[in-house]
Amino acid sequence: MKTKKTKKKRFGRNDVELTMLSLPSVIWYIIFCYIPMFGVIIAFKNYRVNGNFFQSVISSEWVGFKNFKFLFSTPDIGIIIRNTLAYNIIFIILNIAVPVALAILISQLRSKRLAKGYQTAMFMPYFLSWVVVSSLVWAFLSYEKGFVNMLAVDAGMEATQWYMKKEFWPPFLVFMNLWKGLGYNMVIYLAAITGLDAGYYEAAVIDGAGKWQQARYITLPLLKTVIILMFIMAVGRIFYSDFGLFYQVPRDSNSIYNQVYTIDVYVYKMLMTSTTGMASAAALLQSVVGCITILAANFIVRKVDPDSAMM
Repeated sequence: MKTKKTKKKRFGRNDVELTMLSLPSVIWYIIFCYIPMFGVIIAFKNYRVNGNFFQSVISSEWVGFKNFKFLFSTPDIGIIIRNTLAYNIIFIILNIAVPVALAILISQLRSKRLAKGYQTAMFMPYFLSWVVVSSLVWAFLSYEKGFVNMLAVDAGMEATQWYMKKEFWPPFLVFMNLWKGLGYNMVIYLAAITGLDAGYYEAAVIDGAGKWQQARYITLPLLKTVIILMFIMAVGRIFYSDFGLFYQVPRDSNSIYNQVYTIDVYVYKMLMTSTTGMASAAALLQSVVGCITILAANFIVRKVDPDSAMM
């Protein structure tokens, strides 16, 4: 019997349209993600400006892992790693627990207009840059004309040097991170809750389950995949820190540097002192460790629950 030859698929009109739609994203990734990877070589060189960028990279002295050695011999490296890891662990926990709880609560509101109002109010801070937020914080905490100190003076108390108090900043920075990202994270979980099958809840109501029991035995188990996915993505950035939060909000106050000195702040200060090689080494270390942590987290999740793994 003769077998029919399968015709090769031609590049049709739909393929052209889809290709054109994806082209801007492809160009963006090539320009801003792949081409800059050439700069990784700076981490292994004693970078000195000598003409244009490519000439400077090629002509700079090759020092191997010397920049990494200097990085780990920095006196403050313990503080840098401690702050980066400690803050991120707290951020990961709170940025999952609090948005999930609020998403469940808002999904239970009967008034859709009220729910939309709450979502908008909590989402607005996400669109503010840290420059704007730092100005607002300064307006509240400034020693001379800050709103908080003005209220304290009017009440007969003394003004407080908030930018000098070390114990104040760790909880305050945690609060600012949660406040700014709460709306964005909550909308993700709220969208997942909206897509759940209403039949589960109808059956639970017939069986006499209350709101708390519905959230515990239906909503949370069905949100497990989304929660684990967000957790894996957050773990991948455990060696990164939000530069705006840790540098701009405290206004680079030297009196509290032990509390706000993270890897991204260190990279910026190295760039300001012209030690480009060390800054590049620190950034490369962040990327490598981030890749390892996200793969490790995904591997553990895949072993425990294969259906919830990202890869």
